[in-house]
Amino acid sequence: MTTMTVDRPTTEPIKEPGRARALFSTADFRLLRAALASHARVTDDRDDLARINALHHRLGTYVPQ
Repeated sequence: MTTMTVDRPTTEPIKEPGRARALFSTADFRLLRAALASHARVTDDRDDLARINALHHRLGTYVPQ
């Protein structure tokens, strides 16, 4: 098996990857938490409620309150 490699000229610098951008804003986290809290109040499924509570808690770690 052979592999092909691309030789870069020695004068071309290797570019660093750009800075990652946030996917959600702080306001988005607050909105998601509010939506989860609203859904948790009306659900009767205990397994679903446990998952909602865990996600609500994880989202809360990203939002200063």
